[in-house]
Amino acid sequence: MSALVRAAVAVLLLTLAVGCGSQSAQPAAPSLAQADVPPPLVPAMALPENAVDNAVAKLDGIAEDLMTKSGIPGLAVAVVHEGKTVYAKGFGVKDVAQTSEQNRVDPDTVFQLASLSKPLAATVVAHQVGMGAVGWDTPIVSELPWFALSDPVVTRMVTVGDMLAHRSGLPDHAGDKLEDLGYDRRQVLQRLAQLPLDPFRISYAYTNFGFTAGAEAVAESAGKPWEQLADEVLFEPLGMASTSYRFADYQTRPNRAVGHIHVDGGYQPTYVRDADPEAPAGGASASANDMTRWLAMVLANGTHDGKQIVEAKALLPALTPQVVSDRATEPAMRSGFYGYGFNVGTTSGARTELSHSGAFLLGAGTNFVILPSADVAIVALTNGSPSGVPEALTAEFADLVQFGEVREDWYRLYSEAFAEMEKPQGTLAGQQPPADPAPAAPLASYVGIYHNDYWGQATITEADGQLRLTLGTKLDAPLSHWDGDTFTYSWVSENSPPGSVSKVTFDGDKLTIEDYDEFGHGVFAR
Repeated sequence: MSALVRAAVAVLLLTLAVGCGSQSAQPAAPSLAQADVPPPLVPAMALPENAVDNAVAKLDGIAEDLMTKSGIPGLAVAVVHEGKTVYAKGFGVKDVAQTSEQNRVDPDTVFQLASLSKPLAATVVAHQVGMGAVGWDTPIVSELPWFALSDPVVTRMVTVGDMLAHRSGLPDHAGDKLEDLGYDRRQVLQRLAQLPLDPFRISYAYTNFGFTAGAEAVAESAGKPWEQLADEVLFEPLGMASTSYRFADYQTRPNRAVGHIHVDGGYQPTYVRDADPEAPAGGASASANDMTRWLAMVLANGTHDGKQIVEAKALLPALTPQVVSDRATEPAMRSGFYGYGFNVGTTSGARTELSHSGAFLLGAGTNFVILPSADVAIVALTNGSPSGVPEALTAEFADLVQFGEVREDWYRLYSEAFAEMEKPQGTLAGQQPPADPAPAAPLASYVGIYHNDYWGQATITEADGQLRLTLGTKLDAPLSHWDGDTFTYSWVSENSPPGSVSKVTFDGDKLTIEDYDEFGHGVFAR
């Protein structure tokens, strides 16, 4: 999907999330006799009686209702309260193409986490910060001397924290389409130097590969691959045996939920999403039960089974605002913030809420919410295109914990927001070709290799009266004549929903590919 659409959806999700958050570290509003409680810890109201137990009791009904409304294939939900898992359950199936009893989702079913990988990664980085190996303010180039951005001054200054807070100035979702084309992590990161920058540290734009650059710098300082570092300092100490940043590990899990794309009103397991190039930002996989171990550790300020896994002082910056991610549009409105890998908001109950969503168009939708003042956290994992189900479920739960009732139609709000992500891209999408198009030049005149510094080589071949475009290692599509020197192709990828149409225009020894013309980089020269 386009960066603009993703950005619009992200802003809406943050706006909605800010409407249902939590505050810091104590469960009830103090009376006047509790004057020793610092004002920033005081929520607007006490929690209802038996707040968490009553909210948990309604989760079965909420989950089943959302499954029915949405039609998503599978869902796993888990809740942590006071250091214990108080709810863990699966709904639906792992693969709609299978019919065996073993196809049912359970709390140990492994799902792709998509961007829930980011807060996990932030806790890995916090571990290294606590060990003194790196700092949140460690410059990227001190560990990755080959890394660069388009401004040499920013290149020297940009830090691990800047990247994990999405405040480097890189454009929204910079590099994602390079990943679609098959470029690996290093290739994508090196090409980021060609992109324009927004103001450094005072602008926010969500960037998977900017985040990945920060994590790579931390892994380099440790002298081992990111995937191994995460295993050693987080997953193994927490006993998260089914969690990994390697796509190959996810593929070999016997109890694994398959990704499904939403198309024609249903869900089908048509595509496979391998996010290894952006693993720290989007490539993790885990079960709901594994995620409860991590959530309990975060709620316990970095401890697990009496052992300090992550130093509390090193973790705190990740859980507190580092940049404004969703600025209020009127004085009475609450703004949204981003820490390091965590969304940070404040609810109408004056409680801090930590959260994050994950989304793969090709088959994953995930969300967690932490209410520190209620000592509770919930995670919801699905194996279908982003539907709003995980976000609606956790928002309803957060409402019930704080207020004893659901105060918004969360599913309607979130499902409408995510529906924007599925709209076909391209100026010609949904249009019919001209009834009387101008003829094309002889097809052989278009054939050749066209170069672009950012995207690489686009190759045009001709066989049996039809042109074909190849770009990177994954895009290989026939071209259909539209009008004159303009052709089109369709291709489904993480950033190109079904029904998308990209325009390819030839002009002598140049061609312009509409889908790759963002940042003015869409012209290829023969």
